[in-house]
Amino acid sequence: MSKYLEFNTPASKEAMQLASDFRLKNQGFTHLDRVYWNLPESSLYEEIIFRNEGNIAFNGPVVVNTGKHTARAAADKIIVLEESTKDKIWWGEYNRPYSSEKFNSLLARLQAYCQGEELFVQDCYAGADPAYKMPVRIITEKAWHSLFARNMFLTTSDQETLKNFIPDFTVICVPGFKVDPMIDSTRSETAIVLNFADRMAIIANSLYGGEIKKSVFTVLNFLLTFQDVLPMHCSANVGNAGDVALFFGLSGTGKTTLSADPSRKLIGDDEHGWSPEGVFNFEGGCYAKVIRLSEEAEPQIYKCTQSYGTILENVVYDKITRRIDLDDDSITENTRASYPVEMIPNIVSDGYVHNHPKNIIFLTCDASGVMPPIARLNAEQAQYHFISGYTSKIAGTEIGLGIEPQITFSACFGAPFMVRHPFEYAEMLKQRMMKHNANVWLVNTGWVGGRFGVGKRISIRHTRNLLNAALEGNLDNVEYRTDKLFGFSVPTSCPEVPTEVLDPSSSWGNKDEYWKKYDALAARFVENFKLFESGVSEEVKSAGPKRK
Repeated sequence: MSKYLEFNTPASKEAMQLASDFRLKNQGFTHLDRVYWNLPESSLYEEIIFRNEGNIAFNGPVVVNTGKHTARAAADKIIVLEESTKDKIWWGEYNRPYSSEKFNSLLARLQAYCQGEELFVQDCYAGADPAYKMPVRIITEKAWHSLFARNMFLTTSDQETLKNFIPDFTVICVPGFKVDPMIDSTRSETAIVLNFADRMAIIANSLYGGEIKKSVFTVLNFLLTFQDVLPMHCSANVGNAGDVALFFGLSGTGKTTLSADPSRKLIGDDEHGWSPEGVFNFEGGCYAKVIRLSEEAEPQIYKCTQSYGTILENVVYDKITRRIDLDDDSITENTRASYPVEMIPNIVSDGYVHNHPKNIIFLTCDASGVMPPIARLNAEQAQYHFISGYTSKIAGTEIGLGIEPQITFSACFGAPFMVRHPFEYAEMLKQRMMKHNANVWLVNTGWVGGRFGVGKRISIRHTRNLLNAALEGNLDNVEYRTDKLFGFSVPTSCPEVPTEVLDPSSSWGNKDEYWKKYDALAARFVENFKLFESGVSEEVKSAGPKRK
């Protein structure tokens, strides 16, 4: 803004007070106007309102609109191909190669674009375990993106630490900068570019806050594997007895909701590392999907949507009363809330535990309505389903998705963020689950009584009761049946869950139609796994479905 109007903003006088001696000029950004360093929440609120970037809703959350990008631009992510990455990256659909020459040209144009502009910087950390904590610098054009970074990553208020801060990786988020497909060889005017050699990521022409979060996650998914840490797209919590539970799943499957359990302490809601010492959160905040969130079903997350410090993305609100409407999807199905993890009352305060998981839950949202609500997997089945990563993409979580969920297979329950080959992560998971004797459960949070549009979503109350039974050992001694197609073990009874819920075929009016639909899903599994068969043991291959 100051390129055209020269006047002080609310935080002008404090802009440099928490600055690092490692300035932006050291990273090629020169001739800037004012740079706002490590502003706290209140200062950023004032800047957000002053710059007309958002509005304050009833009780204090800030509401922002992300424009045309209401979800990740997954097809626009590219990774620079160079010596350190060429033989280690899983090149393909999710990791598209980009030349160093093109990156250098793009960066030079970005640096020129920033001349004369005001920027915000947050020097923070990713990884709660001090042994693996990575210093990350987030440079943004928007004040609200700077607040997003403070919410999502680990921060410090120690002035000496900030003064001496040197980043291991830098993310530059410039939504006003459009790349040029003709010049930059990109797919569109939007680009998310990761350069591991230069330890830098560029997010261009997208206001969606999730790009910042997921860029850092993608970076950790590569770097930490060389430190014997398994990076995981999962939420995690721990019981009073120290029993850790992991919840794997794509967006919309219930990771955030199901891990926010009042009877267990939350470690984190989305991204974790499993080291030889235990489990630790990558983040300092939560990024929850809030469409149709109810106070009754999810009181902890609901309260966060009504709180000062929370950022609400694309949530509709009444401009007179300033009250939000979480049921309104007129902007997008993918409404989001970003808030510090401390807003959840029952958390592991330091973000890591030196205990290993006792239970691992694979969450799937089965839109075809045929999968059982819970099943126990043996070791080979666990590897098969981890590599398969079956779920349904829920509307809004990626650009281009319509209202109806799309059946998909996402390796490791997070293929868009997995930089190395899925076998690398699957092998690391297998070693850990076998060493620590973890139980593995497949939990369906999708539809019952028919496919999407015919049946209905499984009751969250039933899902919670099933999960609690699994975590508390109440499913250890019940009777199980062997699933006819997939061969996994399905309990025939569970406390506080109707018996018919455990048998999805019972809620279908036409049993023949059910089995045809189930067989069709099994066929999709078989076809998808052909992509991964090379190098997989015969035991894992045979752990898949057996079609009749």
